[in-house]
Amino acid sequence: MTRTLVLAAAISLALAACQSKQEADSVKTADAAPAADAKPQRANPLLSQSPLPFHAPQFDKIQDADYLPAFEQGMREHLEQINKIADNPDAPTFANTIEAMEQTGQTLDRVSRIFFGLVQADTNDARQKIQEDIAPKLAAHQDEISLNPKLFARIKAVYDQRDSLNLDPVSLRLVERDYQEFVRAGAQLSDADKATLRKLNVEETTLSTQFHQRLVAAAAAGAVTVDDKSQLAGMSDGAIASAAQDAKARGEDGKYLLALQNTTQQPELGALSNRDLRTRILEASETRTEHGDANDTRQIIQRLAQLRAQKAKLLGFDSYAAYSLADQMAKTPDAALKLLTDTVPAATAKAKGEAAEIQQVIDAQNGGFKLTAADWDYYAEQVRKQKYDLDESQIKPYFELDNVLKNGVFYAANQLYGVTFKERKDIPVYNPDVRVYEVFDADGKSLALFYTDYFKRDSKSGGAWMDVFVEQDGLTGDKPVVYNVCNFTKPVDGQPALLSFDDVTTMFHEFGHALHGMFSKVKYPSIAGTSTSRDFVEFPSQFNEHWATDPKVFAHYAKHYQTGEAMPKELVEKIRKSKTFNTGYATTEYLSAALLDMAWHTLPADAPLEDVDAFEAQSLKKYKVDLAEVPPRYRTSYFDHIWGGGYAAGYYAYFWAEVLDDDAFEWFQEHGGLTRKNGDIFRDKILSRGNTVDLATLYRDFRGKDPSVDALLENRGLK
Repeated sequence: MTRTLVLAAAISLALAACQSKQEADSVKTADAAPAADAKPQRANPLLSQSPLPFHAPQFDKIQDADYLPAFEQGMREHLEQINKIADNPDAPTFANTIEAMEQTGQTLDRVSRIFFGLVQADTNDARQKIQEDIAPKLAAHQDEISLNPKLFARIKAVYDQRDSLNLDPVSLRLVERDYQEFVRAGAQLSDADKATLRKLNVEETTLSTQFHQRLVAAAAAGAVTVDDKSQLAGMSDGAIASAAQDAKARGEDGKYLLALQNTTQQPELGALSNRDLRTRILEASETRTEHGDANDTRQIIQRLAQLRAQKAKLLGFDSYAAYSLADQMAKTPDAALKLLTDTVPAATAKAKGEAAEIQQVIDAQNGGFKLTAADWDYYAEQVRKQKYDLDESQIKPYFELDNVLKNGVFYAANQLYGVTFKERKDIPVYNPDVRVYEVFDADGKSLALFYTDYFKRDSKSGGAWMDVFVEQDGLTGDKPVVYNVCNFTKPVDGQPALLSFDDVTTMFHEFGHALHGMFSKVKYPSIAGTSTSRDFVEFPSQFNEHWATDPKVFAHYAKHYQTGEAMPKELVEKIRKSKTFNTGYATTEYLSAALLDMAWHTLPADAPLEDVDAFEAQSLKKYKVDLAEVPPRYRTSYFDHIWGGGYAAGYYAYFWAEVLDDDAFEWFQEHGGLTRKNGDIFRDKILSRGNTVDLATLYRDFRGKDPSVDALLENRGLK
């Protein structure tokens, strides 16, 4: 998935038009010069433009104590700049209002991008405290701007005369977007309703922050400790060594720690032969935030759902989903729900068929039990081996992380777009696991910086994401500084990092987001890069996944980590044939989560506080995805995307974007596949354009027609 700042659109970068990516002038103070014997005060590195290449963050100089002062200074500067625009006595014009807003908030943007990037990837107690303190202040700060009547009057004046201003299409798009964003933020409300909205926004921001922090703590606390190595039968030696290393890091030497990842199913469930341990792990996963302790999230969820519905009603919408989707490609909850529910019958039918095959294996082994969710992955692996003579242990030696990155991910980008990569060891990083690459365009010119942070740790949020420390900016010439974060298992020292094919796909996915940020070629930073709707932003990333299985790319990276030999053709063919294996399960678990999201966010404003567990069960039954053996990919209580990650009423977006990505890949196949010509067309028409064109029109201009769902159904084996 792509990550905006952890507080997402509702806080510091929500109104991107008011959040310029330009760098600020150095802060000047009126303090008298220090006495000769006084110790010079240390300069806060967040308050001025970084002198590093690409203005990359000075992680070697930034201290946790720098963030709050920088946030405070940034908010003061931002409001001063905005008020100067609002109070301008000259008649409103595009230049003195719309474009001027693009050049505000430099300091606040800088500290926000760095801090929220870091608090997601490498948090600590100090950073969590800062997050708690600053979140409501940022929400209030944003409302000071979006609910400023004088500023909105100027924006509206430009908007009302836009057809007579002879603006270029991108500038016109910016005017229309700014106006719509202010209206959606409550600019047309009465003063009394604005006051109510301010309170709701602060409360929502505070609760979302608390949810995320509780989830991070609950996931760490929910890790399963194993005393006896024999219980880990089925896990690889490398995975067992990593579990021992993780336990030792927590002061439990001689034990084994199985950390929870951010989904319901856990990686170990496909390998462990010990059924009791499998059950214990799944229970720990499903109930991580449901123990009635300080990390229980259910009361937060009750109130978040309620206040979002109240906020939507205040802004003139029947539900939060209706409010949220109004500016997305889907436009309405009904459109998103139709895509999801239309797929349910085929997905659940396939999942039930898969369950029957698994039960046959259990019965043939005289298991004497009925398949449960904790058994699925373990026995599905046996079915895969039986049907395709294939299991994960055969595959992983061919997917060493560094090789996949350089000879797979980077290689595909080179073949399609001509870009090359050079590791930079002179750029400071925030954690020793992080690596930095300079990206060069086909003409040899420097294009971007790219950070990778691939290994899981307790200080990191679950999941995988992309974001930027510096956004591409056509006004200043700033080039993008992009990063990818994942949660792969870190090997013990001296051992290779071997990936599952799902991990490989995740690398290609997140790098697709990175390319979207790197290739941005937009004048105005607020509509640059990945600043698109949620149901479009996943399109470039999911499209990039297709290259993981392209024959030319696959042959270039799928090589044994010890011998360097290419994966045997017969093994490659087994992977190809098993492409749609278990897709009934995968699709159903996704649909269950997406439909839960829609259920929570289509509640009306007058709905009572819902019992979280009961509402979840009722919703799954309502949408006919209540398969006990196939739990939702995320249960309500740890669904970080929608309660803490900016995807409220938006988890459907992955499926919506998959329609686009499969349809777009079909175009590539029709035009010769992996070629520079095709890559350059895709880069020019999609990846470089940001949000400068209506996104449905943007896709149509590339494809020549509207997308069809047929390619998705075929790719998932559901057609």
